[in-house]
Amino acid sequence: MRYNKIRKMDISNGPGVRVSIFMQGCAFNCKNCFNPETHDFLGGKEFTDEVIERILNLCSLDHIKGLSILGGEPMHPKNIEATTKLAKTFKDKYPNKTIWVWSGYLFDDLKNKEVMNYIDVLVDGRFVDELRNPNLAFRGSSNQRIIDVVSSLKNKKIVELNFDKKIPKEVVKC
Repeated sequence: MRYNKIRKMDISNGPGVRVSIFMQGCAFNCKNCFNPETHDFLGGKEFTDEVIERILNLCSLDHIKGLSILGGEPMHPKNIEATTKLAKTFKDKYPNKTIWVWSGYLFDDLKNKEVMNYIDVLVDGRFVDELRNPNLAFRGSSNQRIIDVVSSLKNKKIVELNFDKKIPKEVVKC
């Protein structure tokens, strides 16, 4: 498993100030993806236990609200084991901070995966260029959903979150 980059202070991928990791490798290759450099499974850097420790240390600061895991595709079969390990380790250490994950896979395809036990929010669905909307919060196209994973698993139905009405337009465009 490989990763592309880590952002120590990210304000665009989830609410509040967060640490973000961009996993390396994606088979979807969505047209006009905003991270095409993450598609090659052989690119980026090696994902190790030291990388997990670095992320945990970055997340220890009080102003960090959580961890965002993007890609590439963190839920691809080649990446999901490392994503699960990172998410579990993070939740064990920071149970009151949130994990947001972006995936081209749909919630129904992922709901029985172990990693879902550690994720708070899943932004699901592939980016569709024809549905691109820069005014949406935390996603690029209107087909993508922001899902409350904990409530969805508990209620056995998808519970979506709506941030679009709460975030001023100028913040969304940043």
